[in-house]
Amino acid sequence: MTEPARNEARQDHPIPQEAFDWYDEYAHGFIDRRTFIARLSTLAAAGFALGPLLSALTPDYAEAAQVNFNDPEITPRYVTFPSPRGHGEGRGYLVTPVGLEGKAPVVLVVHENRGLNPYIEDVARRLAKAGFVALAPDALYPLGGYPGNDDEGRAMQRSMDRAKIEQDFIAAADYLKAYESSSGKLGAVGFCFGGYIVNMLAATIPGQLDAGVPFYGTPAAQELWGEVRGPLLAQLAELDERVNAAWPDYQAALEANDVPHTVHVYPDANHGFHNDSTARYDEAAAELAWERTLAFFREHLA
Repeated sequence: MTEPARNEARQDHPIPQEAFDWYDEYAHGFIDRRTFIARLSTLAAAGFALGPLLSALTPDYAEAAQVNFNDPEITPRYVTFPSPRGHGEGRGYLVTPVGLEGKAPVVLVVHENRGLNPYIEDVARRLAKAGFVALAPDALYPLGGYPGNDDEGRAMQRSMDRAKIEQDFIAAADYLKAYESSSGKLGAVGFCFGGYIVNMLAATIPGQLDAGVPFYGTPAAQELWGEVRGPLLAQLAELDERVNAAWPDYQAALEANDVPHTVHVYPDANHGFHNDSTARYDEAAAELAWERTLAFFREHLA
């Protein structure tokens, strides 16, 4: 289904909110695929055919790229980096602006719970187009990397040691901050699981992270909240009850500790609203959130 077709489907036949909620449960492992499909099938009586509905909810990465990998203004490549406390070695998608003279601020881009998919690579390219050096690591590298589909990617990531994955991202942050073109100013942006990783980095390497932008990500473990220094820019979706439930206590702790932070909640938006490869994409919210993200990085990484 092409992106125009997706947009037309959303406008003419709005997808019921329960379908988005079921997809969120499925994507995060609370229900299996059989249950997810069974629930979607109950919407047939309301005129929603299973095939088109499933197609709209699941990613179509080919239709979503905003910056082509052949764009003349960027140079993308894959790099490896040491991760002695994680899986030994990590790998990521590094994108630099063409014609970069001197140093530039660097931004770590952290994927969702399914490995380094094409959407996240595109986010890295967008950052390079905006003048940043961006690195998007692949947590699945120890198992061969992102497998080409999200279902298998989610299963692979669930099978891995969470603590070692976290150490791999800490190692990636260290590598990027010390990269030859780095100005020494490090930012991080992450989505879903990646949003959690940004919050985790803010608590575990607060002296190294100069700005963090978690998109619909849960906080790190509560015992770490007192270590966060910020600044943080949180991007939340109004309809994302699961993630939002964790934020009031976390935000109260940030306020009590005088941590600079801003929380934006986007009306009528679902978890994953920035990902332009599925029907959860909210163009207005995504564009505003991205404008705010770039402005935040420019302010704190200059």
